[in-house]
Amino acid sequence: MWVTSMPQVWDEEARSRGGGSGMAASPAAALLGWLSRAADPPAPKPCGSPGGPPVTAPRVTLKDGRRLAYCESGVPKEQARFKVVFSHGFTGSREDSVRATQEVAEELGVYMVGFDRAGYGESDPNPNRSVKSAALDVEELADALGLGSKFYVIGISLGCHAVWGALKYIPDRIAGAAMMAPVVNYWWPGFPADLAAEVYNKQEVGDQWALRVSHHAPGILHWWMEQSWLPTSTVIAGTTPLPNKRDAEIRSNMKADGTFQKKMELATQQGIHESYYRDMMVMFGKWEFDPMSLPKPPCPVHIWQGDEDGLVPVVLQRHLASQLSWVNYHELPGVGHFMSPVPGLGDTVLRTLFG
Repeated sequence: MWVTSMPQVWDEEARSRGGGSGMAASPAAALLGWLSRAADPPAPKPCGSPGGPPVTAPRVTLKDGRRLAYCESGVPKEQARFKVVFSHGFTGSREDSVRATQEVAEELGVYMVGFDRAGYGESDPNPNRSVKSAALDVEELADALGLGSKFYVIGISLGCHAVWGALKYIPDRIAGAAMMAPVVNYWWPGFPADLAAEVYNKQEVGDQWALRVSHHAPGILHWWMEQSWLPTSTVIAGTTPLPNKRDAEIRSNMKADGTFQKKMELATQQGIHESYYRDMMVMFGKWEFDPMSLPKPPCPVHIWQGDEDGLVPVVLQRHLASQLSWVNYHELPGVGHFMSPVPGLGDTVLRTLFG
């Protein structure tokens, strides 16, 4: 139980920049760095390779040879007024969407393409995944499908790192952006250190450590997550306390009818390291930029956040929105983290973007 009682202090990063937020015990960070040299993850099993899962979805080939699997919805691309690339969340897939009604999609003329992010489902793994590579995958997918010089991006939960990346690295390609319950990185410098530490410490111990390892010692994340005697992610286990009643019921039903397990099997079929764990390493790792320091992009940006979100602290989302005057922030009372099932919200997102 040594890991649960180790004292927490600000890391050297935070001290060297005179503030910001960083949560880790310095002795722990040193130990984790040492362990990272001896914990290589297993090799992935790409779809279509000998012994790997079969390829069942359409895929595009990127410049580096990787393939991205995708799924189209809404109106036919040739008839669309608005074309959207959708980035799914943690444990998600190419078949996820904002769940707008077909009637509204047809009324507005919206075409949407979801894709398995690198290493998920049937998209090839990318050992060099980053926030930037996620944004460039979005751009290459849009170009391969002929979506034009400008297109829209929508992300949900952890998949919103691709949207932040698009606003940073390809802003001139983006006609508009929406993020639904976007996950935050507690180490973004724009967060006040005391506020970030306060909400970080309210998480389950296993989640604190999963994020701490993801940030400071990503090389041992796979090893850490596979140790039954160590505290690990309750999000992956599906045991995180959820204060919102709808969220709790949705998760309970998904676990009861097998949907929770099926989604995990599909998402991780090429290897849990290349999907779940690399997601954690990218989202909670050391970003090349702070979203709160981005200049105003040449397009509208919207964020939807529930005030009963048990996975993304609403106080941090409010602070982020307060630092970015160009963000249109929509806080939903009585709503948790699972936004796609909220009645009518998918239609609202599309009408807000395109109405």
